[in-house]
Amino acid sequence: MTAPDVAFYHDERCFWHGGGNYAETLPVGGLVQPSHAGLPEDPETKRRFRNLIEVTGLARELDMTGGTPATEEDLRRVHPASYLDAFRALSDTGGGELGARTPFLPGGYEIAAVSAGLTRSALFSVLDGRHRAAYALSRPPGHHCLADTPMGFCLLANIAIAVKAALAEGRARRVAVIDWDVHHGNGTEALFIDNPDVLTVSLHQYRNFPNHTGDAEVTGDGAGRGCNVNIPLPPGTGHDGYLAAWDRIVAPRVRTHAPDVIIIACGFDASAIDPLGRMLCHSETFGALTQRAMELADDCCQGRLVLSHEGGYSAAYVPFCGHAVMQRLARSSIAAPDPLLASLIAKQPPAALAALIDRTVAELAEFHLP
Repeated sequence: MTAPDVAFYHDERCFWHGGGNYAETLPVGGLVQPSHAGLPEDPETKRRFRNLIEVTGLARELDMTGGTPATEEDLRRVHPASYLDAFRALSDTGGGELGARTPFLPGGYEIAAVSAGLTRSALFSVLDGRHRAAYALSRPPGHHCLADTPMGFCLLANIAIAVKAALAEGRARRVAVIDWDVHHGNGTEALFIDNPDVLTVSLHQYRNFPNHTGDAEVTGDGAGRGCNVNIPLPPGTGHDGYLAAWDRIVAPRVRTHAPDVIIIACGFDASAIDPLGRMLCHSETFGALTQRAMELADDCCQGRLVLSHEGGYSAAYVPFCGHAVMQRLARSSIAAPDPLLASLIAKQPPAALAALIDRTVAELAEFHLP
């Protein structure tokens, strides 16, 4: 039996990251009653995803492995010393919060470095030819984190850290980052906004989070003008709308960029039952997007494809979405039948909304013509 050519990077320490005293996204206090669940960003969505691929046997067709933590040098290419020093100091003295909705416990700094290291290790393994594709089960997530400001559960900019390391070490010259998390990838955008070598693409629900970023008119600055593509979609966009946006906007733009590798910021919060999104996707949507990403990588960059885990807040449903991704990525026959798929397919947009989505995608496609 040949060794698996798809890796799944994970680390138990990432499940030990914990937050503060929240009830969903509200700080506890006043009339906000404490909640046993706390923040929606909890370890169960990721742990159950990993568990499902083990229970079905799909894990036996993957290289289930760990990474090495991001180094201080890796982190400082993205984050200033002042931010890293403040983060480490608070982590060492009991934990706390450096930005809204980004609490962490003692040791949070080291765990965040492990999370960033999983994405870095996955990217390097693909660029070095050890794997055809790789998935990093990174937690805490990273696509909202700015250079000096954590936000939206994100403490370090995982993908940006990995990409800047690869560029600095000459492992890649041009990179495409495609973010299909339901929330705008504002951190990744900001960190590469003037870099013509890194194409950043974000498909997201219009003005969900952050509610002041993600407009189509933001296309990059300076030398990077034209290398940032925002695709804000109406609430209720479902399976067909996402695939149309991919086919008409994402794929043509990535082909024009001609990257050495494609990285997916893989959030599952565009599913129909996610508490922090208002989209109508399901497990087959993410499977189909993965299939398209693989075909695009085959066309553009010798199949080199990396996925880094971002959001997704339904502990019951994220595992089925993740399994669909890994099944396609591994070209496996091992499925995890989605118990909600038929009902979610039936909830796809009604005719009037579908027409609006079609017009929106057409207008965005025209706007983003290379």
